[in-house]
Amino acid sequence: MTFMATSLPIPAEANDLLSRDPLALLIGMTLDQQDKLEKAFTSPYVLAQRLGHPPTAHEIAGYDTDELIAIFAKPPALHRFPKAMATRVQEVCRALVADYDGDAAGLWRDVADGKDLVKRIASLPGFGKQKSQIFAALLGKQFGVRPDGWREAAGAYGEEGSYRSVADIVDDESLTRVRAYKKEMKAAAKG
Repeated sequence: MTFMATSLPIPAEANDLLSRDPLALLIGMTLDQQDKLEKAFTSPYVLAQRLGHPPTAHEIAGYDTDELIAIFAKPPALHRFPKAMATRVQEVCRALVADYDGDAAGLWRDVADGKDLVKRIASLPGFGKQKSQIFAALLGKQFGVRPDGWREAAGAYGEEGSYRSVADIVDDESLTRVRAYKKEMKAAAKG
């Protein structure tokens, strides 16, 4: 499995961390809800700066929860809802420690197929079907994690040439297209 460079429209340092640190990528995906995706995927870098190093899953899992919340809440907050999301990130890290000895890449390493990949992701706290499919699509499209049947398991998010999620964002133009799609879906849901 090859980890590739991300090219999200965020600072280069944040992209670099996402490209080389599977836990940072997973934290970014965990934070990608009810906040802008640029914020979600930049926050792992800001967290690493605040801690003085990229954290490990063991470190976050063992952190005093109130201290972790304070780190997330320090201005500028790492998320719109720093308390809830600090707790969620800690829960995800505790699951990684319990199931993969703290190795975020263990989540996708040696999966049997795309269905197994989505199932493993969906076992994480806060990862429902849609979020799990989006993360599987992101791993497949931008990080070379492509077990047999990954596109099918990722559903519409795995389709080639689609602009539905962070999995499809590689520059400002694709970000605009994904935002337009999401706006269209919200309007359809309201209508």
